[in-house]
Amino acid sequence: MWIQLEKTNSDKYRELNEYVVKIKNQISCSAAATFIIHHDTIVSENYFGSYESNSMLQPVIPSTRFNVASVRKSYIGFAISLALYQNKLSSIDDYISDYLDDLNLDAVKGVRIRHLLTHTHGLKNDHEKLFQPGTGWTYNNVGTNMLIRLIRKIYNAPLSEVMKQYVFKPCNFIDTGWCKNKEENLLWLNEEYAGEQGGETNLFVSARELALWGYFHLNRGFINGRQLVPKEVLEQAVINQSPINLDDTLPRNGFYWWIQDKPRSRCIQE
Repeated sequence: MWIQLEKTNSDKYRELNEYVVKIKNQISCSAAATFIIHHDTIVSENYFGSYESNSMLQPVIPSTRFNVASVRKSYIGFAISLALYQNKLSSIDDYISDYLDDLNLDAVKGVRIRHLLTHTHGLKNDHEKLFQPGTGWTYNNVGTNMLIRLIRKIYNAPLSEVMKQYVFKPCNFIDTGWCKNKEENLLWLNEEYAGEQGGETNLFVSARELALWGYFHLNRGFINGRQLVPKEVLEQAVINQSPINLDDTLPRNGFYWWIQDKPRSRCIQE
């Protein structure tokens, strides 16, 4: 563990924990957790609810792993940022068609890596456009899937292996990874997956390691007196990378990270 666990008055975070439980119940979640780091110290760690495993209800505990769904995009964004730092990519303004040779060229004409990272690619699917790249914003996995393929090509390894090498092993993450099969400590939703290489939405993470993933970014990769990843990799991932001329009402993104520079009134959901 990177940081110290401090015993605190449980009443200090009661309001927050009660709110989390309230929302969990309102949306019928199986479980929830809170994990709070303050001044490099873990000040609160709480788990609520249960889940079914082997036809039995199990309480949520620190080793319980949640499917983090679209939060996985932050891991993809990290890999692309790292590739830029390592000169495996020359620029996020490169066209994706310069790297992937099995694309529909009519559909991806004008689509740059920047557009894929910021949801401004304008693709409805691999063959259809909703709008010209950089002129709108829509949230879907078309661009995400292209970037996963790009990572595999430039690293000659799947996303899961890239993350293991550069983050999970250096950070001693043991509860973070893609899982194909149901395991006892996973909050499983009766889904089926083809593999464990990072190409699907089956990334499972404990609440603790998800918090530490955020802490890793907050500290720009400097952990326990060591710079585990060049700080530039993490800095560029969390600053605004959306096209300059994008409609002012649309959301802004870094390398998939949401940028809260000011309120944005529109969000086009696919």
